[in-house]
Amino acid sequence: LLISIEKANAEISDSVFMTIGNKPITKSDIVDEIKIILILNNESYNEEKREQLHEFAIKQTLKRTIKNIELERNNYFKLNEQDLEKEINKLARNLYVDIDTLKNICESNELDFSKIEDQLKTELYWNSLIFELYKHNININQKEIEDKLKFAQQKGKIDEYLISEIVIKNNDGDDFDIKIQEVKEKIEIEGFENVAKELSISESAFKGGDLGWIKENIVSEKVKSILKTTSIGNISSPIILENGILIFKLRDKRQIENNLGLEEIKNELINVEKNKILNMHSMTHYDKVRRTISIKFY
Repeated sequence: LLISIEKANAEISDSVFMTIGNKPITKSDIVDEIKIILILNNESYNEEKREQLHEFAIKQTLKRTIKNIELERNNYFKLNEQDLEKEINKLARNLYVDIDTLKNICESNELDFSKIEDQLKTELYWNSLIFELYKHNININQKEIEDKLKFAQQKGKIDEYLISEIVIKNNDGDDFDIKIQEVKEKIEIEGFENVAKELSISESAFKGGDLGWIKENIVSEKVKSILKTTSIGNISSPIILENGILIFKLRDKRQIENNLGLEEIKNELINVEKNKILNMHSMTHYDKVRRTISIKFY
């Protein structure tokens, strides 16, 4: 992978691009963010993507810096080193390279690999903080878990869906139909992945909304019913969530053997439900923090 970011960018004298709270963000910070986006998405730089990359780099930098400010405010920096190692390995696997090769890619693009490690640490710190703050609010619907277990018992094979998502805010007073139509028209022009990067409030926005392969027995009945009526390559009808509006694209579908034991399936279902609840609290908490922090562009 070679990133041909113009030499002009490198030659611009570094200066403050924006401040987030009391944190200065320089021009070179934004350039490094663009490099990370391109490397981790296995893409090359071109002029057509320039504006979109710039906007997405600002969005990612803004979000992570606000999270860091909140982590500092709570003095919360608890990290399991094994979790960090797993995340680094996952990044390398997604690019079909080993960690040393990933480090070499960064080096050849004049990017310090520690910047990627710092990004991963921020997410791990943040997830731990959210769990600590909201762990008493995690109420699992046991009946729903039992129903899904019964469903899993009855099937020798289960459907698995390759999907991407866009989650947009559902602000009070917005005209729902007009908002959805605007997003769909934007997808027609720019493509689902680009719109996910630009508009989605989900953590999956960084990967163009990619959620990978999702088993039918871990999604809600509402989502499953829409999945079953959506053709491969098409976009779903909108789904109202507690924290926004979900639109997904069904990229592929397959059947897999249901090899897991009941205890393994149950643990998987419980973890999915926990993560769903924590993601909701994460978005809500981030929005609350975001409103308290001043942002200034130079």
